[in-house]
Parts: sequence; C-alpha cells; structure tokens
Amino acid sequence: MFLTTVLLALAGLAPADTVRPKRLALLPVPLVYYTPETRLAYGVAATATVHFKRDDGFAAARPSQFTLALAYTQNRQLLLYLPFQVFYDHNRYYAYGEAGYYRYNYYFYGVGQHEVPRELYGVNFPRVRVNVFRRVGAGLGAGKLYAGLRYQYEDYRVSSIEAAGLLASGTVPGGLGSRLTGGGLGVFYDSRDQVFFPKKGVVADLSAFIRNGAVGAGLAGETTRFDRYVADISGYQALGPHAVLAGNVYGSFIVGTAPFNALSLLGGSRRLRGYYEGRYRDQNVALAQAELRVDVYKRLGAVVFGGVGTLGDEQALLRLNEPKGAYGAGLRFTANRRDHLNVRLDYGLGQQSSGFYLTVGEAF
Repeated sequence: MFLTTVLLALAGLAPADTVRPKRLALLPVPLVYYTPETRLAYGVAATATVHFKRDDGFAAARPSQFTLALAYTQNRQLLLYLPFQVFYDHNRYYAYGEAGYYRYNYYFYGVGQHEVPRELYGVNFPRVRVNVFRRVGAGLGAGKLYAGLRYQYEDYRVSSIEAAGLLASGTVPGGLGSRLTGGGLGVFYDSRDQVFFPKKGVVADLSAFIRNGAVGAGLAGETTRFDRYVADISGYQALGPHAVLAGNVYGSFIVGTAPFNALSLLGGSRRLRGYYEGRYRDQNVALAQAELRVDVYKRLGAVVFGGVGTLGDEQALLRLNEPKGAYGAGLRFTANRRDHLNVRLDYGLGQQSSGFYLTVGEAF
C-alpha cells in the first residue's frame, strides 16, 4: 500500500544533525492525503529515527525509521499500522516491511475477463509483511545488490458484501474471506543517486513467493497453494539540469489458485493512475509507464505521465490484444529541499475512468 511510502517520506522532513546524529529522534507527523479509494484521509503519526552504535563514524550510514500511524478516511475506513525500514552494519543489512490492522471497504469489479458492475464490500484484516536482506558481492557499478527472504501474513475477513453480487455467489476464490501466509526469496538492487527524487540510476525489486497457503480460498473453502513471481524495475535519466525522464516496468505472475485479494492488480496511485486500485485483476499483469518531470519555478514542478498494461491467466499468459492505457499530468511542490521530497498532485485518465491523487513522494 502506498501509505508506507507516504509515512516514511514524511519522516524525511525531520531535520538531520549531520555532525552527530542522535541515537533516537522522535517526530510527530500530521497525515493528510487523497485517493479515489479513500477520498480525503487524515490522521496522526509518530516517527522514530534510529542510528545504531555499530555505524558510528560511517558517514554513508542510512538512518532506520519506525512509524506508528493512525488514519481515518471519508469512506469510513480505519488504518492503524507500523511501517519500518532498517539499515544496519554500514548498510550491509537492510530490512523493511509493515505490521498493521485495517477496517476498509473496496469496490470489486470482477476477475479477469469476467467483469461485473462494481460491488462494494467491507473487510477487516491484520497484515504483516517483512523483508530481510543482506548485501552480496561488491555491487554492480555504482549500485548495491542485496538478497534475502520475504514473509507475509494476512487474515482477510470479509465483513459485508452485496447480496446479489458475484462475491456472494461463492464462485470467487477467497470471496467470503481467506487467510494468507507464506514467504519466499528476494533480490534488491539500487544505484539511484537519491531516494525520493532520483535523477539517474536504477532500482530493481524482484520476488519469488513459493507455495504460499491461502485458507478459505478454494471454492469449497479449502486451503489452496500458489506461487507468485514479481519484478518491479525503475530507471531515471536527467535531461539537462531541469528535467528528468523516469520509466517503470512491472510484472506479477501467479501459478496456482490465489484468493481474489492476492491477485495481480492494475490501478491505484502507483500503477496506471486514473484507474481505481484493483479495477483490473487477474493471475498475471505486465505494465510499462513513463513520466517526464520538469522544474517550473523554485519549489514548483510539473509532470506528464502515461502507461499501458495488460492482464493474463492460465490460458493466455498476457492478453496483448486487450491493453489498458492511462495518462495524465500533475504538479509537484518540494516540501524538503535537502532530499527533494515532493508533495504530489496528479490527475489521471483511463478508459471511461479517472482519478485524483494528493500524496507525498513520487509514484515510482
């Protein structure tokens, strides 16, 4: 969920003591954002920035951050969670993830080529995601290469559905609720010159979740198993001193039977802005998108973006003859000049669809 990026990015607003950073610094953070899935959301957060003793004297050591957040939305959704990122031993070890509880509601539009008029459903779920990596080798060029393990747990308790809807029919795996648990392997590579607003470099996040279990995802409520393979790769290139071209490719491929809430998705604040998150979902998804980012005046910037994605299943890996396109434009305001952390205001357009987004940090 994009809120992790928002909270960790907001934590970057804290002033840094570059001479002698404190072991522990606490910062209260107001939280406000807007997406089509939530409408206006507001809340509070408290961020702890940690510097470990083992990294004393290492100027390139990245700070670790833990953020406890509480948010409520216009759609009567409640979010309570703790995102974190940890760097340890001269950045040799890197861990990130989240633990949280959500009382949410979503629109469901069907699965794959079986589209239905949108159905509103409610769900309550605790979720834990943990990724632990160790730097391997000497890196590639200017970048650092990490490898490690991933774990996920989610107890997706569907609390309300539309009586005449597809979810109520019992034919959608996990449509009446499921409990997902499992893990896998991961590889992470990063050669960006900056974290929040890169002007050059590449970041790649690769995952293989093997034999994950989903209790209640079978049509008779039995446990199912599935594998998931994900690649998320972004690259950045400066076009002179005041413009950056950013590109992103994303793929998610599932083998086996996954609950509908764990399927590959298109839409949301990061992938194909202009479509509701999960407007399209199927076993497989592939996406390519690009964004031109330009400075306008002092702290003000502007972007134009566009992308295209496609979906697939067991019969057709990707249905290339059924592309989903989206495009749009937006404004940026640099809230933190040191790290070039931007407040993002975007408007995206898709096929008979549109979306307005007010968040912190870039889409990719």
